[in-house]
Amino acid sequence: MSRLDDLAERIERLVLRHEELKRTNALLEQQLGSVSNERDSLRSRLAAARARIDALLDRLPAERSAAPAVAPALLQARSTDRDAA
Repeated sequence: MSRLDDLAERIERLVLRHEELKRTNALLEQQLGSVSNERDSLRSRLAAARARIDALLDRLPAERSAAPAVAPALLQARSTDRDAA
């Protein structure tokens, strides 16, 4: 009967472990949803910021002599950012 008791005890431990893993999985799924929502929000904010920067860059003078020396670097960074996105 000792083997039967040992088996019953192991089954009970397995059931408890299974329930623990289910709770952990549910918490991880909740965290994943939260992080995914935050990521989507940050992506949206980044896109809006890029759009504002693009609008500001478009307002810069077109002539190189009138534009600040940093403008070509900004324009290059802008095209690189677009390629990366």
